[in-house]
Amino acid sequence: MLFQTTRNVLFELGASAKVGELLAREGVGRRVLLVADEGIKSAGLLDKAIAGIEALGGSVSLFTGVSPDPSEQNVVDAAAQAVADGADSVVGLGGGSPMDVAKLASFLATNQGASLSDIYGVGLCEVSEGFKRRLPLIQVPTTAGTGSEVTPISIVTTGAASKMGVVSPQLLPDWAVLDGNLTLTVPQMTTAHTGVDAMVHAIEAFTCKTRKNVLSDMFAKEALRNLSANIHDAVFKGTEAAEARAGMLLGSMYAGMAFANAPVAAVHALAYPIGSHFKIPHGLSCSLMLPPVLEYNAPECAPLYAELAPIIFPDILADASGQLTDEELTALFIARIRELVVELGIPTQLSDPAIGISASDVPLLASESMKQVRLLPNNPRAVLEEDAVRIYETIL
Repeated sequence: MLFQTTRNVLFELGASAKVGELLAREGVGRRVLLVADEGIKSAGLLDKAIAGIEALGGSVSLFTGVSPDPSEQNVVDAAAQAVADGADSVVGLGGGSPMDVAKLASFLATNQGASLSDIYGVGLCEVSEGFKRRLPLIQVPTTAGTGSEVTPISIVTTGAASKMGVVSPQLLPDWAVLDGNLTLTVPQMTTAHTGVDAMVHAIEAFTCKTRKNVLSDMFAKEALRNLSANIHDAVFKGTEAAEARAGMLLGSMYAGMAFANAPVAAVHALAYPIGSHFKIPHGLSCSLMLPPVLEYNAPECAPLYAELAPIIFPDILADASGQLTDEELTALFIARIRELVVELGIPTQLSDPAIGISASDVPLLASESMKQVRLLPNNPRAVLEEDAVRIYETIL
């Protein structure tokens, strides 16, 4: 069993103000590339991190040209700015997109002869492959969903709609900084579907066919305990729920630790085409696909779903008379997941006006999902193109 994760974690309200101190511990922080997006900048979420760096005599080069589902050009531009400004370190502050760009910028800045096409895939940017170590890297998430601060994965949009991934321990940051205060103003619906996305990470890690292991199982269960206990307050109490927001961040990180080592599968494989072709946020795409994929996988996963059911829904057995079989508990579990998505106000149908996908789009989605060859082999039940069609059709 091989288990790898970020080597340092700081988890406390207000932690983003300590980014400068953490860089100093790494012997850097004089010239920092800070990767974010314009929304994060305009919301003032960068201010404390920047102030902390500058208070210790450092200067900040700000790159905010990150788009949702970041492009190759985003990464190239960020790396070029790091080189031009002589950055000695990189900080990614934001959702998954800025953090993914920060990872690759920190690598390309020290490997200027490399191109992204050289390293797409698994384990292709290692020092053992002739590359240099990336710049020191700190990741500061502002949403509780991606877990990117503890994963060795960066996803890039190539061309109009396709996505490619770089997977390497080189991309694991030196520090993950979890500051619940940074998530207080995340909109209600974004909080909801990023939270469900984090739950997807944990569920898929726990049930994956490849590299399932005892440590990922432990983190997946703890992730689901934290996420399910806090998601309602985080969504519905907003700025008044700092502790719940912090709990969601912790749960998201645990889920990231789990799926970084026991990878995600068909929920993500079928969600990616929804996001790339119809510009639907990733968390929402995963929220849509979770119930139908659970249903599809149930014949193979009943014992595992039955194990997770009371962790996510501690009261699930309260009304049951007698002992439930794994299959009965799985059916109840899937029904409760569907209810949770509805309770959180997340759309459940592809044809919902907020989604805008019709029956005529399903063949494209199914065909595109088959290109997710990194993910589909991890699924506990094989998914062929005709299976993907049927799964999408169940939520039209």
